[in-house]
Amino acid sequence: MKTYYKLILPLFCVMMLVQSCSRKKDKFINRNFHALTTEFNILYNGNIALQRGIDNVNNEFTEDFWNLLPVERMEIKDDIFLPGQTENADFERAEEKAIKAIQKHSMNFDGKEKNPQIDESYLLLGKARYFDQRFVPAMAAFNNILNKYPTSDKINQVKIWREKTSMRLDNDRGAIDKLKRLLEEEELEEQDLADATATLAQAYINIKSKDSAIAQLSIAAENTKIKREKARYHFIKAQLYNEFGKKDSANLEFDAIIKMHRQIPRSFYINAHIEKTNNYDFSTVDPVVFEEYLVDLEENRENRPFLDKIYYRIAEYYRNNVSDSISEVYYNKSLRKITSDKYLKSLDYETLGNMYFDRNIYKTAGAYYDSTMTAMVTNSKPFRVIKKKRENLDDVIYYEGIAQVDDSIIRIVNLPKEEQLAVYTKYADNQRLKALEEKKRQDEVIEKQKNQSVPTPQNLNVSRALSSSTGRSKDLNSASNNSGKSTFYFYNSTTVAYGKNEFLKLWGDRKLQDNWRLTNQRADIVNEDKDDLGGDAEVEDERFNPEIYLASLPTDQKDIDSIVKERNFAYYQLGIIYKEKFKEFELAKDKLEKLLSNEPEDRLILPSRYNLYRIYVELGLSARAETMKMAIIKGYPDSRYAEILLNPQSELSKDENSPEAIYTKLYNQFEQEEYAAVIAEAEMQIKRLEGDDIVPKFEIIKASAKGRLYGFEAYKEGINYIALTYGNTVEGKKAQDILDNAVPVLAKKEFISDDDAGKFNVIYQFKNNSGEDVEAFIKTLDEEVAKITYFDLNTSKDVYDENTTFIVVHGLKSIGGANGFGELLKTGEKDKNGRAVKPKITRPYFAISSPNYAIIQRHKNLNVYLELK
Repeated sequence: MKTYYKLILPLFCVMMLVQSCSRKKDKFINRNFHALTTEFNILYNGNIALQRGIDNVNNEFTEDFWNLLPVERMEIKDDIFLPGQTENADFERAEEKAIKAIQKHSMNFDGKEKNPQIDESYLLLGKARYFDQRFVPAMAAFNNILNKYPTSDKINQVKIWREKTSMRLDNDRGAIDKLKRLLEEEELEEQDLADATATLAQAYINIKSKDSAIAQLSIAAENTKIKREKARYHFIKAQLYNEFGKKDSANLEFDAIIKMHRQIPRSFYINAHIEKTNNYDFSTVDPVVFEEYLVDLEENRENRPFLDKIYYRIAEYYRNNVSDSISEVYYNKSLRKITSDKYLKSLDYETLGNMYFDRNIYKTAGAYYDSTMTAMVTNSKPFRVIKKKRENLDDVIYYEGIAQVDDSIIRIVNLPKEEQLAVYTKYADNQRLKALEEKKRQDEVIEKQKNQSVPTPQNLNVSRALSSSTGRSKDLNSASNNSGKSTFYFYNSTTVAYGKNEFLKLWGDRKLQDNWRLTNQRADIVNEDKDDLGGDAEVEDERFNPEIYLASLPTDQKDIDSIVKERNFAYYQLGIIYKEKFKEFELAKDKLEKLLSNEPEDRLILPSRYNLYRIYVELGLSARAETMKMAIIKGYPDSRYAEILLNPQSELSKDENSPEAIYTKLYNQFEQEEYAAVIAEAEMQIKRLEGDDIVPKFEIIKASAKGRLYGFEAYKEGINYIALTYGNTVEGKKAQDILDNAVPVLAKKEFISDDDAGKFNVIYQFKNNSGEDVEAFIKTLDEEVAKITYFDLNTSKDVYDENTTFIVVHGLKSIGGANGFGELLKTGEKDKNGRAVKPKITRPYFAISSPNYAIIQRHKNLNVYLELK
């Protein structure tokens, strides 16, 4: 009987299990079997995968406390994935579990779902797609719940998630309307209320209604039970209050975060402290107490991961209130602690660069700006600002270097001979002392290395003992491994230095070449020969001889005047750069005032005075500005600067005598090939407008005209002058680009074979002063060319040089065709009776390919070409 029951009972259980597995029977056991299987198997594993994926997203997300925090901790990426692809395997697994639950456990009878876990399966599906940043499929999953399961106990959560997804699809206003309706119609509690109001706050932030967001964040912070969310909502509220200038309200929010202390992520706690200190009114705060507060933050061991930002805050405090030198120390300490905050690194570098710039240490400032750009997003607006500032700094560094060197030379030159000698004697003595100290230090290092390299008896005994047991090489390697140092000779700096010293003692200074061991290959052979001849054993270093420095000073007045002129021009350029590009009016004023006190050449006086007048106006120095204005009007009444000062509203740009109008007229002359006139007028305007921003344009057109008239070398010389003299202007940079890229190509003067060309010309030469009627010839030539219908021909008048003009026929297809065309014109035509008519074109000509014609025009080497032909 017992055996009978043992058989029947398992069979009954199996039958019941099989019956309950069916999804086509609306029975109690079937419904609960699928519900339990869905909830405690598939959904359980799916939710675990979802949470793991969310944790990974949170770990990858870096909080940007420099900007307004997002309500939800998720970084939206621009990556595009094909169907079936995903970035996070956990979200893919959660989605698979949700789909599996829907496909295998859904029980739909007469349009009604009998498995109460299917709505949660769709919710899991939507969340997985949402965090995987596939928002359109996520929206479809949420809408499916709303349409098919309106009585679901998760319906409010679904509505919130749908609006979160809607915001990700840039439908903020629609999300606001539906969330407000949800809050009005439903009595949400605790976490649901917190999630709804937080989502609504983000939507308000997105549409720039930040005041409305504050109220919603207050509700969210009050109702959420998740501490990190509460801290986030308080921090965002504080940031918004700061934007509105309500520092007291912001500090209350920061205090709420600080009170949570270890209940929240440490980053919120530290940044709340730092942001709170930024809101202090230092007129009412005791500096000693505040400094102690900062020191406590610095010395707290728990704050070590955040020392970069703490050091930066301390540096900012000292820079704004106490000492630049102390702040510089803390900026550098912040840089040494930074791990991943590139924005903080760029702030540290930029601030240090600005500090050195303000001290006129431009080379160091430039290095800091270079480092700043490496920590910034390329081609962003802040990056372009720093890049432009750095490029402008190149000009400052260049002209400051010239000014400093020339000032030093002029100052020394103006001293009496005795004082010059005293200055250089003192300098040479200092150099000698430094050299002796360096030699003493090197000798001490070498002696120490020798002492360390000498084996002691104890060491020898140990070595022998080790050798007898395991072998010498093995024991040495073991000893080196125990000491942490390599036994390879060149890996040990001590042995390398000692070896170099011993080599010099044995062989002397040898040249790096073959047969180096021969006696006559010693680099110091000259000194040995002097010893043999009874001369000095050593030749005194020139650094220690003051007479060498004296001899290098310029003595010719022409050279001194050239240095003074160069220095004055550097001061002028610096004044303009500081005024126009950096808006550093104090620095600009200093440079231009120094320039005028140095009695500069006339061409710099007027523009310097006018720029000083503008600077005085900017600085509010009304008396000085008025004095400078009257000096310009009385001293230069006919100048354009005087006209501007007398009539500020006049539109000089429309005046026919304005620089812009003159340049336009000159450009028209250039297009008409009046190159000699262009050069003469450009030179006159360059002298007249010295210091004006338009001068480089006149230099460019002058260089181009010289190139057309005198050839490649004249053009290259002019472009090189522009690149060097006006390097800080657009024209100067363009000239440098031409030098680097175009000039090497234009420099080629080798003629190409006629077989490699596709276009050819016929050239007629005219001497400019021969008295020939060139225009009449052109008219006749045009008439003859018009008769040729089987070629598309045209003519032009081209200047070759000062004495020669070319009349050119273009459009021929071969060198033979070009020569044939020239002969055809010389032969003439026949009349109706067949008799030859005297030809109209009998002038000598030569044929040339278009590429070779360009070469002779560029390099003015026509004679070379004709000789080759």
